[in-house]
Amino acid sequence: VFASVQSESLTEEKKKEEMLVKEMENSTTRIAEVNEELNKIVGELQNARIDYHEGKRQQMRAEIVESLKRLYPDSVFGRLLDLCHPIHKKYQLAVTKVFSKYVTAIVVATEKTARDCIQFLKQERAEPETFLALDYLEVKPINERLREIKGAKMIVDVVQTPFAPLKKVIQFVSGNGLVCETVKEARQIAFDGPVRLKTVSLDGTLFLKSGVISGGSSDLRVKARCWDDKEINKMKERRDTLITELKDLMKIKRKETDLKQLQAQCHGTQTRLKYSQSELDLIKKKHLPNLYMEKSKLESELVNTESQHDMIKEGIVQRKLKLEEFQKQINEAEDAVFQEFCEEIGIENIRVYEQEHVRRQEEIDKRRLEFENQKTRLSVQLEYNREHLQKLTETVSKLRDTINKDESEITGLQKDEEKRLKKVKEIEEEEQHLKDRLSVQKSEIIKTQSEAEELRKTFLTLNREAAKLQKEAAAIEASLEDKRLRRHNMLLECKVQDLKIRLLSGSLNDISEVEVGTETEDTQITGIYEREEAIKIDYNSLPKELKDLESDKEIEAHLNQIQQEIKSKESILMKTAVPNLRAVEKLQIARTKFQESMEAFETSRKEARVSKQEFEEVKKKRYELFSQCFEHASIVIDQVYKKLCRNNSAQAFLSPENPEEPYLEGIGFNCVAPGKRFMPMDSLSGGEKTVAALALIFAVHSFRPAPFFILDEIDAALDNTNIDKVSIFIREQAHKQFQMIVISLKEEFYSKADALIGVCPEHDDYVFSRVLTLDLTQYPEDEEETVNHKRSSLE
Repeated sequence: VFASVQSESLTEEKKKEEMLVKEMENSTTRIAEVNEELNKIVGELQNARIDYHEGKRQQMRAEIVESLKRLYPDSVFGRLLDLCHPIHKKYQLAVTKVFSKYVTAIVVATEKTARDCIQFLKQERAEPETFLALDYLEVKPINERLREIKGAKMIVDVVQTPFAPLKKVIQFVSGNGLVCETVKEARQIAFDGPVRLKTVSLDGTLFLKSGVISGGSSDLRVKARCWDDKEINKMKERRDTLITELKDLMKIKRKETDLKQLQAQCHGTQTRLKYSQSELDLIKKKHLPNLYMEKSKLESELVNTESQHDMIKEGIVQRKLKLEEFQKQINEAEDAVFQEFCEEIGIENIRVYEQEHVRRQEEIDKRRLEFENQKTRLSVQLEYNREHLQKLTETVSKLRDTINKDESEITGLQKDEEKRLKKVKEIEEEEQHLKDRLSVQKSEIIKTQSEAEELRKTFLTLNREAAKLQKEAAAIEASLEDKRLRRHNMLLECKVQDLKIRLLSGSLNDISEVEVGTETEDTQITGIYEREEAIKIDYNSLPKELKDLESDKEIEAHLNQIQQEIKSKESILMKTAVPNLRAVEKLQIARTKFQESMEAFETSRKEARVSKQEFEEVKKKRYELFSQCFEHASIVIDQVYKKLCRNNSAQAFLSPENPEEPYLEGIGFNCVAPGKRFMPMDSLSGGEKTVAALALIFAVHSFRPAPFFILDEIDAALDNTNIDKVSIFIREQAHKQFQMIVISLKEEFYSKADALIGVCPEHDDYVFSRVLTLDLTQYPEDEEETVNHKRSSLE
């Protein structure tokens, strides 16, 4: 039986062992696949220059949108950038520039929903958001002729969305804007046609109808990353899923100890089964013949015993027959002796009388016993009832006292209740009065809200009118600027040609000889115009026919006529033989000044070009030097962190906050501690932060190693396990790479050093410090500690 039980147990353990082996093999294969995919995703995220830790601001804004979607599931659709996307990546900068502030706007169905959402944001004290209500937008029709322009596409045609009502929003945001391949094409289409158009190039340079040109490609590239957030978010979710799966697989891999234990149990069961089988074979060989002989002997004895049993049984039957004969003789003798007695009492024989008498006597004894038991039971019950009655009497007296006391308390409580009821009645009356006031205030609030709504509509109307007036003012300002420019050029021409003009105030000498154009700085133009405002021309000497000119066309026509007359007179003047020596002298002076200005301008331009080249070279060299250090540290830090933690599942990452010029801003540092999920650096424990900081220090140091290190109490926040790991790593590096000087107060740490230096006070006539040294290389570690260190390093 024991052997069969052991065999069944061994079979079950074998099955469990096979299942565990198969599970371990599958988990090992899957771990390799997961690590490969995870490294690929992490590399893609690093190439995309994406920080693994999103800012709290972005998280809060995302949570706000999710909350609004839960509150208004049929009316809030999401942010504009989540609902549409460019048809190709090359249009991302252009679309981002045109969308501008509307990129992160929240699209809703109605104006009422937008107001409710704004009220919710105010209650939650969230950041302001821009809302686009589908029923509130005023969309201008698309100019279909713009689609025929070569080398340009409409913005509405390069943005696609699966959400049909969103096309209205895209048309509102982009209008009749056009996107061109280059800046030159965008400028030509915007300004060189019969009508000015709104255009944007692929690098994000925007040309508005008013003549304003807007660039900012570096900032646009940062904003344009939002279009890749969908794919990046999927990659992040996949990365988190793979990390979770990897942790689960590592848990399965840790079952290797269970597998070893199960294999040991199987081996023990096999050994026990082997010994049991050998013992069984030994029993069969030695004791089985003796057992068979004993069995045959017992069988022969059983046959003899059965024959003796049959003989005894026959003797018993014969004795029973003899006893019956004797009893019959005894009955006949008793009948003869008691015949007269039986006849007197009317019974058949004396045996009947004896049986009846005995039966009655037994019944009497039985009834007597029952009566005695009942008497005893009743006496006990009576005694119990007496005691219970006494207790009940005492309880009744106590209850009467309690009732009297409670009745007096009830009387007091009734009086108190009457007082409280009066107070409740007063409170109810006051509450009713407050409710009446509240209803009045609610009506006033509703009235105020309606007035506020009317004021808002009025404000919107005024705001639109103000925008319209601003556009008109801008047009007038542009026209006025053009007039000022023409006035300046005319006065400058008069000064250069030495034309005499009658002035009420000022002088032509106040006019700057710089020709004002589109490339002149605003401050310089403003200074020129301010000086020229003091020049007042006397128009009284003009003929009446010139004073009567009103429209610009009449003035332009008369001006052309005068210019033709001037040209004809100049031609006549040029034909005259007598030269004007003074004019030639002034012309020579002007040419000399112009030549000097051009030479100074060329010199300044060359210096600026050289300075710019030198700046770009320094910038490039700075970026290359920083990138060499950063790339080296970002690769080494993960290896160092794994060695410090003594676990290959540990991970450490570095990512720049500004990928274009990383040295201008900070560097993001995140790590995943062994056996834990990813969390921000602020959420790690003190010991984990210390280990991460040491990994960063050693990674940076490995780029350009110093001859030695000085560390001050780095083990303050470490437990004994981390102290052991860090001390082993430092000991290995100190023997291979560099020397280390560590200040520590923990024995677990400084016991791993090669030498100790202690400082203590010593009292004599004066207090002074004493230095103690100890060479620990003369005291090698025990073999057991060495084995433990090797085991921990293997783990």
